[in-house]
Amino acid sequence: MLPFLRWWPSVNGSTTRDDAMAGLTGALIVLPQGVAFATIAGMPPEYGLYAAMMPAIIAALFGSSWHLVSGPTTAISIAVFASVSPFAHPGTPEFISLVLTLTFLTGVFQLILGLARMGVLVNFISHTVVIGFTAGAAMLIAGSQIKNFFGVGIPRGTPFFEILSLFVQHLQDINPYVTAVSVITLASGILVKRFMPKFPYMIAAMLVGSFAALFLNARYGVEVTHIKTVGALPSGLPPLSAPDFSFGALNQMLFPSLIITMLALTEAVSISRAVATKSGQHIDGNQEFVGQGLSNVIGSFFSSYASSGSFNRSGVNYAAGARTPLAAVFASVFLLIILLLVAPLAAYLPDAAMAGILFLVAWSLIDFHHISLLPKISRQETIVLWVTLIGTLIDLEKGIFFGIALSLVFYLYRTSRPALEPVLPDPDPASYHYTPLDGRSECPQIKMMRVNGSIFFGAVAHLQQQLQEIEESEPERKHLVVMASGINFVDLAGAEFLAEAARQRRKTGGTLSFYRMKNSLAETLKRGHFMEDVGEENLFPAKTRPAEILYPKLDNEICRNCTVRAFPICHQHLPNGEPRSS
Repeated sequence: MLPFLRWWPSVNGSTTRDDAMAGLTGALIVLPQGVAFATIAGMPPEYGLYAAMMPAIIAALFGSSWHLVSGPTTAISIAVFASVSPFAHPGTPEFISLVLTLTFLTGVFQLILGLARMGVLVNFISHTVVIGFTAGAAMLIAGSQIKNFFGVGIPRGTPFFEILSLFVQHLQDINPYVTAVSVITLASGILVKRFMPKFPYMIAAMLVGSFAALFLNARYGVEVTHIKTVGALPSGLPPLSAPDFSFGALNQMLFPSLIITMLALTEAVSISRAVATKSGQHIDGNQEFVGQGLSNVIGSFFSSYASSGSFNRSGVNYAAGARTPLAAVFASVFLLIILLLVAPLAAYLPDAAMAGILFLVAWSLIDFHHISLLPKISRQETIVLWVTLIGTLIDLEKGIFFGIALSLVFYLYRTSRPALEPVLPDPDPASYHYTPLDGRSECPQIKMMRVNGSIFFGAVAHLQQQLQEIEESEPERKHLVVMASGINFVDLAGAEFLAEAARQRRKTGGTLSFYRMKNSLAETLKRGHFMEDVGEENLFPAKTRPAEILYPKLDNEICRNCTVRAFPICHQHLPNGEPRSS
């Protein structure tokens, strides 16, 4: 319950200095990000900075990662906007109140999942779904900023494809002064990121864009340029706040909070694991759930909207030399100090410069490498990617669920069709392995098959069809030996299927036997009394030779005229013991 007691004894003067420097770097990084993310979420700019303070401290103290830094993120911000904007106008007190309710509920659900040890749930969200959702969210971010980037009149909250349509219709209304500031901001950010990678490119782009706007306004006048600014930020501590706990608000935010819960947890655990691969630290997913849940519950009372692990801040935190979670605490403290000093300067930050920065953010979010790689690897994963991406553009809340559902459907389809591969004993007489046929002829009476996959309700129909086809095409092969080491489990339907298959084989005078069946499977069959049909005598342990055990049961006349001689014992004598003639 107090995970910070594990790392606190390792804090000393050296680690504190390193953590303080990493915290200062993180505070500088989050300043433009926080304002940008709040804009995406439809919140006043200062709320993005509030979300980077208290939640970061709580998540650092109660999470499991030593380098994860929580705060506002792009995906969560766009999800917050999409979830709450249908119920209230962005930026209004009603909107802010619903966002705080959404944040509180998200934290409660995260906390419940963590305490219930349900961290495994995030494993069901595939990496492909995350890539598709992130790319879709990036395009939504860029789409939402088209009006600020070009200075055209597009209503806030307009759906993505409608934004594109309206933009084409208003090409003649593009404001050249606003566009110039946006392009200068975008270009300066790209150049700084490429040629001065150690310098915070967002801060550089923001400064260059702001000076460009000041120059244009001074030269031509605001009434001509129509360059708008963010406005001064209120300085001071994050004000205390209270979510709306009315039935209507809770009901409206219930489903969106579930979506943001899974999205936020996926982000946090994925990022913490990614950083842990470099630091060598072990990550406890359940503890991370608890830390994220507490950060959002407490944050909702300190004017913070939904937060999660930030990839940019966490990566910078690790690269800057952070050694304990105390670095995230320092980052929040330094951010507060910076806010007190520079809050009035935000009055000079143009909306066009912010749009340019958000275009940079959106571009960096799209994983072009994996998107181009997927078609070469898997057709199904490519379909999941595009369904998630397009679904996110149409409806962000449902897009990720469409992707998750489709990826699970494809997974179930694959697992419901376990591979059945004909095999024969390894040509090496000393080996107990079984290998593919590779042109070798099979025994006329014994069929050997390797099953790769579990036998459960979804796979039974496929296996029944496969066995029926074998029986119809090869009726003389009455004895079936299943190489069972690849079968991990059977459920009730699978156990009944095996028992029925054994009974059918006996009716035709044959047998169904298993080589190297796992003990857990055998115990399942015994507990359900299915072993009475399968027969323990038909279970062959490792380093036995099923063909030699079954050989006395074969038809003597078929063996007498057989020229295949698939097994070593076939060269010695006939099934009845009669010497085999050469």
